[in-house]
Amino acid sequence: MNQINRVAIVGGTHGNEFTGAYLIQKFAQFPDLIARQSFETVTLLANPNAFAAGRRYVQKDLNRCFLQQDLQDPTLNSYEELQAKSIQNTLASNRDGQADFILDLHSTTANMGLTIILVNSHPLNLQLAAYISEISPLVRIYRCSFKSIGENPFVNSLCELGFAIEVGPIAQGLLKAMLFQQTEELVYAVLDYLEQFNQGEISSTNKTLILYDHLSVVDYPKQQNGQIFGMIHPELQDKDYQALNPGDPIFLTFDDKTIIYEGASTVWPIFINEAAYYEKGIAMCLTQRQQINI
Repeated sequence: MNQINRVAIVGGTHGNEFTGAYLIQKFAQFPDLIARQSFETVTLLANPNAFAAGRRYVQKDLNRCFLQQDLQDPTLNSYEELQAKSIQNTLASNRDGQADFILDLHSTTANMGLTIILVNSHPLNLQLAAYISEISPLVRIYRCSFKSIGENPFVNSLCELGFAIEVGPIAQGLLKAMLFQQTEELVYAVLDYLEQFNQGEISSTNKTLILYDHLSVVDYPKQQNGQIFGMIHPELQDKDYQALNPGDPIFLTFDDKTIIYEGASTVWPIFINEAAYYEKGIAMCLTQRQQINI
């Protein structure tokens, strides 16, 4: 594997997720914090207009604008679609500025704690995730893999190496010092690992990694007109990464009826009741917990 020459730290992909956006500002003000000897580290505030407005996006979710077919479509010209093309030009198409590793910083209203989101199973990404989870036991690894890079709509589709860091729970449009500091420490741990990788100091010992593999999404109970008539059951609320068994409560309707989980096997839900996902028709994502050897 070639040496990593340029690392990009991206924040503010969603303008109301302040943790990443303000970390980008901090790193821009104090670049020595992210400087490493063997590679260049750059920062990018991905959606400045949405950040200035304190909104998730202006016209369209930027983190769904990176499909290859969309980036190549000249007719797509909303603010976020044009911004995605600009970011691609900055981080992927420009040979002099091409990023070898992209770290995208996010936050969530769901009780996700510290989460690394993998969009592929590149060996370095898995090894780095295992290292981070080893030194930071609170970190969990969620893998939402795509069959090809072209099917990935996220910022991380621009580079095979890298992943997103998702932290929560935190309300949209505010900062929490603890989550801010924890995210900052994860960023430094990633940079330190990549520095050791470039120096050939990464051990080849076998490690195990607990993964939460994406299975499916679940929508809220809705009427035929699309109106919600239920909410997350109180016994499930804030239970991200905890086992959900067949027969367990999952929703509570407005007339106080319990809807149970009718799946055939145990799953581990995440992004439970994420505020930004109401518009996407997602009440939670279901995952399968497994342990793999690296």
